[in-house]
Amino acid sequence: MAELPEPAEDDVLVVPVGAQGALPGWLGVAPPVDPDLLTGALADTGNGGRPGGLTAVPVPGRRPRTVLAVGVGDATLPQLRSAVAVAVRRAQTLAESGARRLVLPLDTDVAPAGADEVRTAVETALLAGYRFRDSSAPHPPRLAEVLVVAADTDPAVRAAARAGQVTAESVAWARDLVNTPSSTKDPAWLADQAVARLGALPGVTVTVLGPAELAAGGFGGVLAVGGGSASPPCVVVAAYGAAGQGHPVLVGKGITYDTGGLSIKTNAGLRDMKTDMAGAAAVLAAVDAAARLQLPTPVTAVVALAENAVSGSAYRPADVVRHVGGRTTEVRNTDAEGRLVLADALAHARLALGATVLVDVATLTGAMRTALGARTAGLYATTDGLAGALLTAAGHAGESFWRMPLGEEHVGHLWAQLESPVADANNAPGNPGSTTAALFLQPFAGDLPWAHLDVAGPARAGSDDAEVVKGGTGFAAPTLLRWLEAGAPTEQPETTLD
Repeated sequence: MAELPEPAEDDVLVVPVGAQGALPGWLGVAPPVDPDLLTGALADTGNGGRPGGLTAVPVPGRRPRTVLAVGVGDATLPQLRSAVAVAVRRAQTLAESGARRLVLPLDTDVAPAGADEVRTAVETALLAGYRFRDSSAPHPPRLAEVLVVAADTDPAVRAAARAGQVTAESVAWARDLVNTPSSTKDPAWLADQAVARLGALPGVTVTVLGPAELAAGGFGGVLAVGGGSASPPCVVVAAYGAAGQGHPVLVGKGITYDTGGLSIKTNAGLRDMKTDMAGAAAVLAAVDAAARLQLPTPVTAVVALAENAVSGSAYRPADVVRHVGGRTTEVRNTDAEGRLVLADALAHARLALGATVLVDVATLTGAMRTALGARTAGLYATTDGLAGALLTAAGHAGESFWRMPLGEEHVGHLWAQLESPVADANNAPGNPGSTTAALFLQPFAGDLPWAHLDVAGPARAGSDDAEVVKGGTGFAAPTLLRWLEAGAPTEQPETTLD
């Protein structure tokens, strides 16, 4: 919307506060709140425009009912995310006492909001307000509407708002999938969710490979990992668009619950294992958003779904698994199961689907979380161009990745750790754990450009931060979508210096 609406008694109005407490110019035109009153309130509360700083000012006459003065600093995109998230969370609290609409003007004292700011604000507003509840108590009232206001009405800005909405809706779906308890979420349930949502979209075809098809296709890793569960494993292939000269395939780890198998986890280690399919959720969400935005780039998601359980039919340490394409793995640890299902999915994408570039997403190793913490994912890539393109996409998406070494000079000495006397490799080659896991996967990508995103840290959050909320985050889906929007490049665009 280009202009502020007439304030209503159930509105909450956001006023962005710049550095040194600077107020936006639009506040001087028929102001809904006295600028002098607001300036005094900012001084009284020490709100000098620090990003995320908040001053709530009730308005006499109740039109709007409350003004939220929120610090935006220099109005960079990260600062905007923080400010919008703070405003949305406070407004959702006010909704419990009657607020119904949040009015969110984006133009600041720095500059009018453009397409990037509008997209960021829409995504953040929707995702910061996300909640997952499965409770018998009534849900508290929520805002009915968030109205984003920007003076620039260029078609590109409107398209950006639409892209932000679609991105947020797809990420919210990924979060729902991750947060659903495993008492509901078995492989069949997750496959049904993909079929119901993606199969209804124009241009999307969804195929589910059950145990018989997996056996015929040589998916020994998926069948081994899922063999101990009463819920059979499956592989979902969701294809958007007609594969042309370039055909990116996104591969996701979909362990709907991970006990560790016979190499069983501790009780503390089991508590978050409903989220071990976050990689599958991310790639499905990326295809969902790509199809809804009708991107010209075709893309296929391959997700390997299994429950790693303990029973008499569970796979064992010392078993040898034969994967799609014939490569074999000696099992030394049944809790290193994610790489076994990813191996099948990567090989299937390369050998049967005609992939020209592969990107996999997985909550693969605790070592990655130890190395990079809970907010940064590791990125391994076989080409600098693909790594650069994904890091550029992540920058636009506001997600944090750190490139990890995969060059021979850095990791060549580690290949010996993967050796097995009875198979082509073993699945537990030791430390550095995230890097040896990537090396295990690399042969299944063949000579294709391939990237491996280990999202073990940021796939789940322990607390709210900006647009991230506690629980499943949908991490990597926005980055993958931005990469697809750019045409899924495998090389960085050349820059020319004048």
